[in-house]
Amino acid sequence: MAAPCPEDPSLERHFKGHRDAVTCVDFSLNMKHLASGSMDSCLMVWHMKPQSRAYRFAGHKDAVTCVNFSPSGHLLASGSRDKTVRIWVPNVKGESTVFRAHTATVRSVHFCSDGQSLVTASDDKTVKVWSTHRQKFLFSLSQHINWVRCARFSPDGRLIVSASDDKTVKLWDKTSRECVHSYCEHGGFVTYVDFHPSGTCIAAAGMDNTVKVWDVRTHRLLQHYQLHSAAVNALSFHPSGNYLITASSDSTLKILDLMEGRLLYTLHGHQGPATTVAFSRTGEYFASGGSDEQVMVWKSNFDVADYGEAVKVQRPPAMLASSSGNEPEVDFPVPAGRGRSPESVRSRPQEPVSVPQTLTSTLEHIVGQLDVLTQTVSILEQRLTLTEDKLKQCLENQQLIMQRTTP
Repeated sequence: MAAPCPEDPSLERHFKGHRDAVTCVDFSLNMKHLASGSMDSCLMVWHMKPQSRAYRFAGHKDAVTCVNFSPSGHLLASGSRDKTVRIWVPNVKGESTVFRAHTATVRSVHFCSDGQSLVTASDDKTVKVWSTHRQKFLFSLSQHINWVRCARFSPDGRLIVSASDDKTVKLWDKTSRECVHSYCEHGGFVTYVDFHPSGTCIAAAGMDNTVKVWDVRTHRLLQHYQLHSAAVNALSFHPSGNYLITASSDSTLKILDLMEGRLLYTLHGHQGPATTVAFSRTGEYFASGGSDEQVMVWKSNFDVADYGEAVKVQRPPAMLASSSGNEPEVDFPVPAGRGRSPESVRSRPQEPVSVPQTLTSTLEHIVGQLDVLTQTVSILEQRLTLTEDKLKQCLENQQLIMQRTTP
């Protein structure tokens, strides 16, 4: 059977509803929802089903800087310039618990793959780890000497990577809480960092217009891309690990072929800086946001032969010099089959057939309900604490009145 022929990425939908620059986007696991945050202090949850109404969540007192769905998709975390993190139940009610996570702007929130913990990064120069269900503070990582823009868990949850305005990327061991390595090759502030799906590499974006890819085991620089003409604000790995997408202040998105170390596509959609980008959990779609207040959803198309794969970037990559001004726009279609042998195609992970789909759905539903239940209990606990505080205040006031009236 012939390999499916890849096509160029296509703009599927665009969402309008934010009243200021879009700062962050994230897809839910089941692709039913897309969340976005904005400088307008609001969080929007868009339904991917056409003609469905979006949810607008208001709660933050200042710009929303980051957003992330829990692995189950039943919780949504957001961070803000108001120094707090909110955990939302993404339904029509939009209930949330809030906790003051840092002493300055919260720049980044990310759930661990087991959904049990949350990592946050802030302008207070720290990275903090919290338990998801009680929002209990677990520990802090504090070796950065300037604002921390981004922090992410590795796919197995054992490592944390952080990017900072001190021009370094730091790799941390979650168990020992030690800094394993500092990557100092960036010539400017490091705006974003993430793990390759295999967990073996990290990619970091910088204000110096570059993207760098390092091996987390040898700490060797594998790839260096200098393709944008302005700061790179965000990046996202395709789940197969074969592609990387970047968003830049030069208003473009660029799709890179990591296996061949080259630029595949340059996409023009946003008017003004492209501030954020993220692939869906299957890689079939990606979303972008910009200072033009728009959220755009694109169909990948180019990766039809890659669904379900998790290829590790292990061979020495080509070093890419600065691109010239006449780089191709939406060019370099991927050759059919990408030169892979039939064995590599056959070795794709198969869907487990031993577990019936109905059972899987039921279990997912139960997990979701437990998430919501735990979140509800957490909200009730917060309300109870407030009531107790008010009651205590009333009793103290009553005692003061009694003391004053007693001759």
